[in-house]
Amino acid sequence: MSILVANAAIWLPLRPAIVLVVLLLGFFGCAESSRTVELGGRIYGTGWSLVYLPDDSQPSPAVVEAEVLAAFDVVNTSMNTYDPQSLISEFNALPAGAALEVDWDFTYVLNEAIGITRLTEGAYDVTVAPLISLWGFGPTGPTKIPADAVVSATREVVGLSRLDWQPNIRQLSKRVAGVSLEFSSIAKGYGVDLAADVLDELGIENFMLEVGGELQLRGNSPRGDAWRIAVERPEQGRGSFQAAVTVSNVGVATSGDYRNYFEQDGQRYSHIIDPRTGYPVQHDLVSVTVIHPSTALADAWATALCVLGTDQALTLSEQLGLAVYLVHRDGDDFKAVSSTKFAPFLASNAASG
Repeated sequence: MSILVANAAIWLPLRPAIVLVVLLLGFFGCAESSRTVELGGRIYGTGWSLVYLPDDSQPSPAVVEAEVLAAFDVVNTSMNTYDPQSLISEFNALPAGAALEVDWDFTYVLNEAIGITRLTEGAYDVTVAPLISLWGFGPTGPTKIPADAVVSATREVVGLSRLDWQPNIRQLSKRVAGVSLEFSSIAKGYGVDLAADVLDELGIENFMLEVGGELQLRGNSPRGDAWRIAVERPEQGRGSFQAAVTVSNVGVATSGDYRNYFEQDGQRYSHIIDPRTGYPVQHDLVSVTVIHPSTALADAWATALCVLGTDQALTLSEQLGLAVYLVHRDGDDFKAVSSTKFAPFLASNAASG
């Protein structure tokens, strides 16, 4: 028996399955037209960066950085499963029937996640955590393929029906023991949204904020026009691009299966688990990029559509008016297809030269 692991040494505290597929192109092709401030560091087990155009009415970069980090910390306090003191960890440790009052941030994220679960008929589900752990896509890494009986038993603690959620009083409990939540597919994007709102309050109108590949872009780039970003071609070697788009005042997120997986006996096992089956997805869809006003929802929808596969993802995106870009395998090559709502972002980039 042979096992090949991709990215086995990289396990992110809030999103063990993150795939970085969106790269900044803001400075390509033209010189900067104005000075910028660039900040960054580590958060959520990954990197964050901020590029903004300053003016004299704004606070110092040190104050800006402190405010951004404070916004990021809201997610850590509420939704970081690697922090035993967080609300989500407290809930995951509760026995069946015990109720927990959660905060407003937790409430918003859970309500949005539930909405996507219903729209995808269970393909997206934040109760999938036990299955993620079962398949080894956590801090310890993959070890072996679980037996079918174990997968079936684990599925008994997965699903919204296992939760008792009363949003009007923000009270959450589990109907069966062993249920646990995992917000990694939406929480990082939510942190980006919170920090972007803080930047607005500080009077910073033109910026690109990125955490682990999830972006919020506002106003103009340093070139004086909209921001240009690239969707990475899904190959092991980085640096080639599948497409370039022009965006402003939106969030962008990408999810995919080509960086975080393992192989055993010639079979590839993606980190993207289908909650409906309990198994890693097996289809030709490699990556999904979503453009949405909310980075949190772009983040969640990118994961949800990855589970569905190319045809279902495109059909649902057209029904819901989502701006999505899908890259799928075609033999030894990759092909892309986009929804109607995504087309203007590609067209505006082409028009700008």
